[in-house]
Amino acid sequence: MRYLTAGESHGPQLTAIIEGVPSNLPFSVEKINEQLARRQKGYGRGRRMQIEKDQVKVLSGVRHGFTTGAPITLVVENRDWTHWQGIMNVEPVEEGEERRRVSRPRPGHADLNGAIKYHQRDMRNILERSSARETTIRVAVGAVARQILEPFGILIGGQVLQIGEVKAKRIDVSLPELIARTEDSPVRCLDPEAEQAMMALIDKAKQEGDSLGGIVEVITEGVPIGLGSHVQWDRKLDGRLAQAIMSIQAFKGVEIGIGFAAADSPGSQVHDEIIWSAETGYRRKSNRAGGLEGGMTTGMPIVVRGVMKPIPTLYKPLMSVDIDTKEPFSASIERSDSCAVPAASVVAEAVVAWEIAQAMCEKFPSDSLDDMLENVRQYREYTEKF
Repeated sequence: MRYLTAGESHGPQLTAIIEGVPSNLPFSVEKINEQLARRQKGYGRGRRMQIEKDQVKVLSGVRHGFTTGAPITLVVENRDWTHWQGIMNVEPVEEGEERRRVSRPRPGHADLNGAIKYHQRDMRNILERSSARETTIRVAVGAVARQILEPFGILIGGQVLQIGEVKAKRIDVSLPELIARTEDSPVRCLDPEAEQAMMALIDKAKQEGDSLGGIVEVITEGVPIGLGSHVQWDRKLDGRLAQAIMSIQAFKGVEIGIGFAAADSPGSQVHDEIIWSAETGYRRKSNRAGGLEGGMTTGMPIVVRGVMKPIPTLYKPLMSVDIDTKEPFSASIERSDSCAVPAASVVAEAVVAWEIAQAMCEKFPSDSLDDMLENVRQYREYTEKF
């Protein structure tokens, strides 16, 4: 499978074309809209979420509630486009007409680097595409991936572990319970005390014109042994998951399993002992590896964490330099979230879902869902008897 996205933050719409989705897959538009709604929630979101009420349109590849095997086109319209039609017009505009040219790069954004790379004196041509608004359509793509995984009993959930200096306590619950409880939390956190402290910290940051980052965790259960491969660097599933997390706007770090803690632990406290029983087949006594060894799934839950930096658009702006005058200035202020970590948790789930679904389609013949179901059934029987 593969997909591409297109569209700008204040353009008419965001679009994705997905190729390689198996045919005869039951397809729900409502399930995509549910994920889009989840992304728009979260304590600390800005005014853009009051404008946009994201809903997907499916323009191809689905007929009468089932995929056909043809490319699937997804579209999410930008309601704010009505206020930006002149500025974002595809046709040339006369000199003096409203263009809202941007010559002042904002620290922490793609503005200056992209302008230099693509020879753009108007940095709006960079910031419109590099905006985190693009994650909207990636969440829609991830929602399609979730529907591919559902028939195989593969479940994905996420939680917020940290916002700013506030760290949540580890609470051991089943994945279905984690999904239910975090959905009821304004910051997608299981720890009630940390939840309140996180919201108070977000309020403080907003009052001070500042922003906050944090750590999110995505857990995937029900994945068979052997997705991914050890034979080439670009087939290692842990590498692909890491790249997927790092591709999310504002993410600056990723770890799998115990991650960086492995650096200060002896090997006996890092690796997972292997056990076998007639009921479960091969398992690990622990899951410090986060469900991946040698670039392949072990059958244990896949655990991936990502670090999101504070959003760089601040109401107490940092200094920058105008590319025309080379004079210093205080960076421009546009509407922004004081904290987008809860929403980023949903985006992280989406990109993980895509990578797992893609790996499933690579491992098992996937022209149709019928082929996949039969091949997965046979493979699971084989792994139990190995």
